[in-house]
Amino acid sequence: MVQSRSPASGLERRLESTDNFLFAVEVESGRGPASDKKTAELSARALSLASSGIADLLCMTDNPGGYPHRSSEELGIRLLERGQDVSLTFSCKDHNRNALEGRLWAASCMGFRNVMAVSGDYPAAGRIGAPKPVFDIDSVGLLELIRRMNGACGGGERSPSGETPPNFFPGAVVNPFKRLESELSPQYQKFALKVRTGARWIITQIGFDARRSDELLRFMRRSDVNVPVFGAVFLLNPGAARAFHRGAVPGVVLTDELRSIVESEAAAPDRGRAFFEGFAAKQIAVLKGLGYRGVYISGTTQVERIRRILEIVDSFGPEDWRGFASEIQFAPRDSFFLSRPDAPLEARSNGRAATGVLKEGTAGVEGVSFGLVLGRLARRLAFDPGSPGFRIGRAVYSRTEKLDGRLSNAMHLAERAVKFPLYGCRDCGDCSLPDIADLCPESQCAKNQRNGPCGGSRDGYCEIGRKRCIWVRAYERLKPYGEQQGILERPPVIKNGALQGTSSWANAFLGRDHRAAGEAVRTNAQPSLETPSSAPIAAVSARVSGVNRRPSPAGRGRG
Repeated sequence: MVQSRSPASGLERRLESTDNFLFAVEVESGRGPASDKKTAELSARALSLASSGIADLLCMTDNPGGYPHRSSEELGIRLLERGQDVSLTFSCKDHNRNALEGRLWAASCMGFRNVMAVSGDYPAAGRIGAPKPVFDIDSVGLLELIRRMNGACGGGERSPSGETPPNFFPGAVVNPFKRLESELSPQYQKFALKVRTGARWIITQIGFDARRSDELLRFMRRSDVNVPVFGAVFLLNPGAARAFHRGAVPGVVLTDELRSIVESEAAAPDRGRAFFEGFAAKQIAVLKGLGYRGVYISGTTQVERIRRILEIVDSFGPEDWRGFASEIQFAPRDSFFLSRPDAPLEARSNGRAATGVLKEGTAGVEGVSFGLVLGRLARRLAFDPGSPGFRIGRAVYSRTEKLDGRLSNAMHLAERAVKFPLYGCRDCGDCSLPDIADLCPESQCAKNQRNGPCGGSRDGYCEIGRKRCIWVRAYERLKPYGEQQGILERPPVIKNGALQGTSSWANAFLGRDHRAAGEAVRTNAQPSLETPSSAPIAAVSARVSGVNRRPSPAGRGRG
């Protein structure tokens, strides 16, 4: 018997039944006990917001900045009890896929429907030192998990313990405020992949450029991506502006010009409060004029300040936003834009974003890589399912797995001898080299992003360590082949953790890696997130243990 679906969220109903411009406010849960002064103040402000009726949605963060915070559910459920619509953020930095699924089931039982899927900030040190980052899956993998959980009530599949399957209204984030073409285009491609994977509403990263905000809608129109978007507006203050300017908040860019303005206004008797509130109001007016469905306000949870900002917005004329848009264009120098400089900002008409004028870019090209050339040749000759050597490779590996394990181990050793020096292979057993222009996400991406870049890069460099983002590099590597715009035209890639330490070549030929899951998605099958092949996880583990799995340093198989 198919179980009934949980009630839709208030946000979903508002977006579907009205054309109202909606207001969301970011809320933190605090880091101390309930008696802690700052934690108590954050909770009191959130409860005051819920009572005020100002916000259509309060969005709970998940360990923002990578620092440990109190559970957002604890405060969120108190807000729900007051009739406030709430969104919970789920990040991948601190939990693996099973822990995320368990938390999602618990949230569903508590009555939460709106969820925001993010990869998350890189974890920061807590009371007993720095943690090991998890990033078992990324934001796209999390959206796929949510999609399958929601689908449990659509295909007759019973949910764990027999509870009513959830009816989550999942959201995601996009960062359109990137300087380089090789940063911006992969961001948009990942945005489109998130929507294909089930994101129903979108929030942008914090930014200070109306032209970028306009271009996001143009991209959506050109790409036929139709989801409601909330533009992020941060209520600036001198401290936050300095942090943004020096890159302390990954993905947020504040230019020298805007910092100078902030510092000048902060010297006023009111320390710039009136200016900052007016600036936020102008940003909101621009978003409304362009056709965004709402604004995501952060930087304050004070009812009085938010109400004052909204009163300023209401005082503007219907066409004032155009002038504000000309003022608020603080993009870094030499920034790449999708539209030509002479393309005017346009309001959305008839519910659809303006098409505008889009241009092709001229991104840099990374130097020729022997690893890329060799990888492309190997796939063309043997690893692509339709290639001449694929059937031979499948027959060879199928035969060797039935023989003495020493031969399989020797073949695995030969594979590692090739892949480790060329690609920095970490022997994950579920290789994503073909997905990222022969760059290994295990060894070259701090967050192991297999479905496009996170939003934290700055000028093409990773937020962790001084190294170039692998997705920037992948875009530049593929541009000479004309393949850079289709890098994410595929199903989500979800690594199979059961294959760690096994031969990725054997797993590719024998249909055990994520490519098998991709084929299943194309044929509407529903493979397990833990085992992307049609075989049960126990069978896969039994096949690989003692055969393809290399021994631990102690000479024993891993438990």
